[in-house]
Amino acid sequence: MADIQGYIFLFLIWLISTVLLHVLFRNPKLSRLPPSPLALPIIGHLHLLAPIPHQALHKLSNRYGPLLHLFLGSVPCVAASSPEMAKEFLKTHENSFSNRPNSAVVDYITYGLQGFIFAPYGPYWKFMKKLCMTELLGGRTLDLLLPVRRDEITRFMELLSRKSKAGEAVDVGAELIRLANNVVSRMAMSRRCSENENEAADIKTIIHEIAELTGKFNVSDFIWFCKNLDLQGFKKRIRDAAERFDVMIEKIIEEHQETRTKRRQNNDAGQQMKDLLDILLDISEDESSDIRLTRENIKAFILDIFAAATDTSAITLEWALSELINHPHIMQKAVQEIDSNIGKNGLIDESDISKLPYLQAIVKETLRLHPTGPMIVRESSEDCEVAGYHIPAKTRLLVNVWAIGRDPNYWENPLEFRPERFWNVNGEGNGKVDMEEGPGITLPKARPLVCVPMARFNPLPI
Repeated sequence: MADIQGYIFLFLIWLISTVLLHVLFRNPKLSRLPPSPLALPIIGHLHLLAPIPHQALHKLSNRYGPLLHLFLGSVPCVAASSPEMAKEFLKTHENSFSNRPNSAVVDYITYGLQGFIFAPYGPYWKFMKKLCMTELLGGRTLDLLLPVRRDEITRFMELLSRKSKAGEAVDVGAELIRLANNVVSRMAMSRRCSENENEAADIKTIIHEIAELTGKFNVSDFIWFCKNLDLQGFKKRIRDAAERFDVMIEKIIEEHQETRTKRRQNNDAGQQMKDLLDILLDISEDESSDIRLTRENIKAFILDIFAAATDTSAITLEWALSELINHPHIMQKAVQEIDSNIGKNGLIDESDISKLPYLQAIVKETLRLHPTGPMIVRESSEDCEVAGYHIPAKTRLLVNVWAIGRDPNYWENPLEFRPERFWNVNGEGNGKVDMEEGPGITLPKARPLVCVPMARFNPLPI
């Protein structure tokens, strides 16, 4: 009997293997997937992406080529690590890769994809993009809000001046995040986050935690049988952060509505410039609008604005300052350019940027080496063929911007910080500041930049 069972077992293995091979070779699409490393059961290629995914993918692309097919758990993915592949996906096949993948964390913080950043590509996404570009980031609005940005930068410089006189160290990243929070908050809701220290700390904590959790690996998003489990406690943490944000933003919206009502009663509704929240509330009350915004749409959109403009701006500035400290000759050239074109007796204004090409080159070189988002993540909405390979629908796309910026085929000495790539001047320096990267969706530094500011002159009456 045991021998018969053994033969039956071997026969079943042979039968299943034969069927699988038959299906594989009969379906040319499955055999036309991009190159792929050896995968492990259940986890697929997840073990190959530790500890920092964009760096690990860069190493894999050096071995397997600029386009890889991977399984992150049970999620099929393709990773593009060259400019040509990025263009194929994001331009040639733009319509097929316009959606962003959903996740447990994203779904919760966006009130079920009610915001803008993670909304599915369609009429609502187009409407919100147009609103953002014309109302919040349009030239007229930016010009009108210039005093807001100038005031916040002046406050920031006054803080650095006080710290400099006292010889105190400054956590540059933390202060830059505070600056970005205040600028965004005043542009979006006409209020400073720092007017209430508890509120300011709460906003900072919420945005930082959301950025951290969004960029971290969550088992339930990749292993299908763990979908309803919270093994890492991420759902609990994001639920807590989202609830705190909801209470805070609900209070702000109610205060805004009370102010709007008083303005209407006093017939001065048009006397003050509208902020983003005013515009969103106007649209939500406009019955003739193409899109009727709900309360959840407004809350999710405000959170999108904070998440997109605080950590990203602050982290990029922190990387730029770290590179300048590591390369004093480059910093000196930037100072000389400012002295020659602007002078030493005042602060730089936004209108002065066009006079500072070397400073612009420093910003470009910073973004090349330390992109705001090291990877662009999309998801295919349909089957398509890219570079001769079959890409099934619901395949996650990872465009490795970090690797593209360090590709030796396009950049001479790609690991060297050299703004002269974008400006015809030679210069170099010796590195001293730690430049290790940390995990996260916005490429944070592993250790914060903390330094004592030294004033070159005193333009502020402190």
